[in-house]
Amino acid sequence: MSTLKKIMVVDDDPVVAASMDRVLTGKGYAVITAKDGAEALLKLRQENYDLVYTDIRMPGMSGLELAEHVKARQPWMPVVIMTGYGNATSEARAASAGVAGFLHKPLSPDMIEESAHAALAGPIAAPANEAVASAAAAPAEETHTFARTVKNVALFFAAPFVGLAYVLAFPFVGLGMLAWMGGKAAIKSERVRNGVSAAKRIGMFGAGPLLGLAFVLLLPVIGPVMLAWFGGRALLRKS
Repeated sequence: MSTLKKIMVVDDDPVVAASMDRVLTGKGYAVITAKDGAEALLKLRQENYDLVYTDIRMPGMSGLELAEHVKARQPWMPVVIMTGYGNATSEARAASAGVAGFLHKPLSPDMIEESAHAALAGPIAAPANEAVASAAAAPAEETHTFARTVKNVALFFAAPFVGLAYVLAFPFVGLGMLAWMGGKAAIKSERVRNGVSAAKRIGMFGAGPLLGLAFVLLLPVIGPVMLAWFGGRALLRKS
């Protein structure tokens, strides 16, 4: 390569730092080491670098904190995390910061070389951030889809009950409307008013059992429909 790529290796373990220096120097890179995050940030302000390797566990500033500082000041700078104590939480935080790689110790020369080549090949911080955003959006989308499915199922099962309730209630509603309209037309006559009053009492006495029967018939239909409706609305609010 015509121009040496300058790589910083940040690790408080001198053996690891020396091993990284030996491998990367042998591959044609210029390697500068730092023993902690503070020294690394100082050197990054003084010179330009092409890539930063950092261990996670170091005295003072952790490697994850260093990566976040570097990416905040120089978003284009690829950072590769090295650790012997990796876990899902630290990997998620590293991905959120936009690191270019996450390596688990012990590191082989091939791992070091391949990670350097991949990190310097192009910016990959954006895809890492996009992956985190997609993972965060997936549960919300899944919840919304589940709520929509539950609503459709509830409406599907409720439709026959609503239709049956309409069929059962229609005769009562029709007769009630006819009686109401006829009563309004005839109420002008005194004799009719007296007759209507008597008929009203008789009608209420006779309609009592019918209304009770209608209530008994409709209750099993209306109950599940109302439960399905309120359950669907509660699920939609959670989504």
